[in-house]
Amino acid sequence: MSAIGNFLWFILGGVFMGLGWWLVGLLAFVTIVGIPWGRACFVIGQFSFFPFGKEAIDRKTLTSKGDIGTGGAGMVGNIIWFVFAGVWLAIGHVISALACFITIIGIPFGIQHLKLAGIALSPIGKTIVSKEVAAIAKRQDAEASVASMRGSG
Repeated sequence: MSAIGNFLWFILGGVFMGLGWWLVGLLAFVTIVGIPWGRACFVIGQFSFFPFGKEAIDRKTLTSKGDIGTGGAGMVGNIIWFVFAGVWLAIGHVISALACFITIIGIPFGIQHLKLAGIALSPIGKTIVSKEVAAIAKRQDAEASVASMRGSG
């Protein structure tokens, strides 16, 4: 089912937002200091081309450990990102979502655009994985949280 969804998504407009992500990535690479953001743009751009069957989750949830992107530096990076590119990509996804919501068939596509708009606002510290891997990682993270609560209570 996700293959059909991805095909329809791509030909009915997903290609434009994916190219938008890649354009922002190229601009980030040109600045040299924006290379980490540019790399993220290409990963999320690929996700934007074919979003069905995949999910963006926090790397800390996936790996059970923090890194530079999931801590304070990641928060600063997301603020810088938001100002220079995130808000514009998010607006593009919201406009695309509104256009999709006009038809009943477009509703799943509109929902995907809204998910991508959320990612566009703060992509630092996130990674793209299959829905199955995301579900397992979330379950293991929740189990670890419950275990730590039981241990401390």
